[in-house]
Amino acid sequence: MRSLLILVPLAALAACAQTPAQTSAAAQAGAAAQVELDKELAGLVPGAPRNCIDPRWSRQVKSYGGTILYSDIGSTKYRSDTGGGCERIGRGDVLVTRTSTGQLCRGDIARTIDPVSRFQTGSCSFAAFVPYRKPS
Repeated sequence: MRSLLILVPLAALAACAQTPAQTSAAAQAGAAAQVELDKELAGLVPGAPRNCIDPRWSRQVKSYGGTILYSDIGSTKYRSDTGGGCERIGRGDVLVTRTSTGQLCRGDIARTIDPVSRFQTGSCSFAAFVPYRKPS
């Protein structure tokens, strides 16, 4: 009986492990996202990280793997590297944020929502926002 109690949690843990094919697919998706992010930021220079940005001036939000990129009305793009979890906005899910200050800040938690079913599909926490601009 005691050995059965040990085997059940071990079997559940093994069921959560990724197969080699899943690990390879995830690595390929991560590499492809990095290539796309590099293209998006090509020719731009990073500035000093900011703790908060005003999302009202953002005209576009994109996801590149665990990185979220906000483009403002001007030519600045703000990069926030999350711990992952919001990648589905790259496939059409909606990024939902709640703020008490009207700004998005480092440490704020965002959720992704499927626009059809309205189910939550993920969540992530913002890191600092690094502005990227054209060199002057």
